[in-house]
Amino acid sequence: MTASLNSTEYKTPDDPKQRATKELPSMPHEIHEADATELAAKVRDGEVSPRELVEAAISRIEETDPTLNFMVHRRFEEALTEAGGALPDGPFRGVPTVLKDLGQSLMAGQPNYAGSAVIRDLGVIADHDGNVTRRLLDAGFIILGRTNVPEFGPTVTTEPVAFGPTLNPWDTSRSPGGSSGGAAVAVASGSVPLAHGGDAGGSIRIPASMTGLVGLKASRGRMSMGPDQGEEPAGFAVEGAITRTVRDTAAIIDVLAGCEPGDPYTAPTPARPFTDEVGVPPGRLRIGVAASLKDFETDPECSLAATQAGALLSELGHDVDAAAPAAMQAQRSELMPHFFGTLSALFAANIMGLEAAIGRPLDIDRFEPLTRDHIEQGRRMTAAETVHSRLVLNRFTRTMAEWWSKDGWDLLLTPMMPVPPFPLGYLDFDPDDRERSHDRIYTATQYSVPFNVTGQPAISLPLHWSADGLPIGVQLVAAYGREDLLIRVAAQLEQAAPWTHRRPPTSAGSGR
Repeated sequence: MTASLNSTEYKTPDDPKQRATKELPSMPHEIHEADATELAAKVRDGEVSPRELVEAAISRIEETDPTLNFMVHRRFEEALTEAGGALPDGPFRGVPTVLKDLGQSLMAGQPNYAGSAVIRDLGVIADHDGNVTRRLLDAGFIILGRTNVPEFGPTVTTEPVAFGPTLNPWDTSRSPGGSSGGAAVAVASGSVPLAHGGDAGGSIRIPASMTGLVGLKASRGRMSMGPDQGEEPAGFAVEGAITRTVRDTAAIIDVLAGCEPGDPYTAPTPARPFTDEVGVPPGRLRIGVAASLKDFETDPECSLAATQAGALLSELGHDVDAAAPAAMQAQRSELMPHFFGTLSALFAANIMGLEAAIGRPLDIDRFEPLTRDHIEQGRRMTAAETVHSRLVLNRFTRTMAEWWSKDGWDLLLTPMMPVPPFPLGYLDFDPDDRERSHDRIYTATQYSVPFNVTGQPAISLPLHWSADGLPIGVQLVAAYGREDLLIRVAAQLEQAAPWTHRRPPTSAGSGR
């Protein structure tokens, strides 16, 4: 079985790497402006039916996807049937959403391409649901299909050869980020109110930043990675969602959180549901601001976003100072090689498992250059080198944790990205200049990767727009297990500097 939108069907009116902003259809119905919490309430109150929501979402996808290219598989007929039938009486009964085509989002009877032509052409169909999918279905969500990702997700742009690039609705010459780029565009385009994503190096937070949305990477172990994984890779990855509002972010964590039999670890149990933290005064907090890092360059616009967010937090009564964990300043030499080396080892291991499953070796020359580079590097790594990288990363985690536990800081504020939304092609991998290519990815993830390593919760908030109208997010990081504190402060900022009225350009002119 192949995707509904494959490489031969992908179309865009012109070269997507040209600088241009294409107008999108207007959003005539209020449901395209609502968050998932509001839509669920409308269903409960009988103001709208699940089928009406699904029909509206499908219509919007059919309007916007030919330009933005965020869907790789559609299950519209099944979704319409489900919308007209008996649905679980969960908190999001009847609300449409989409799954990221990567991570622990298997859905029985559906393909999972992982952004790869090789996987697509194998025609593999899942025979069970992942824990994430099951929890979304139990909550009453109706799944419309799967969203575009880079092949196997090793980069933070969404430009797979198999399905074509996903375009940023704020400027279609630019990337929406990755690897949850398709998910972010599904939300930013008004097609669904929230979308499943995963984050192993910034893959929820970075697309949220680049498309003007909210993205939380939860604490390690907050969501189960089962039944097919325990930790992947080395506990870097977590599941979650990209949303428009803080209350939706809190609610989706409540839906997805929880330990399952066989999980290697679980995050501390919260004192109460995360939805109950929205609107709770956070108290007077001690917040450090790192508007740039010594090891890397940060665009002045992105530093300004963090500086202005720090000023706003000060106005809200918090103690804000320029400060950051010292370990963050030495990433290029001490952290990144071990993080990406561990990622390479995972790639090689996954190919080994896939070859065992299909009973024959794969031709790795069919994979994209970046994927192939990771596979080859992973195959060269020894077991001792892999374990050594894990030990280095564990030491980094303990050193970082002391900034919160011993030095007495409550939150760290940083830019989410070191550059504004970048053009398509900016992170293209050149096998003949692999060092420079990898360095660009290192640089793009300087503010995100450290907290995949440490397992701390971190949230990207759309608090800044550039002079030319591009969204630029900021990141707040809490101590391990303290999503509650992030949600309280994020809700406080959302109230002080609202962002949900900001929408990508449309033919109706709804604005930046």
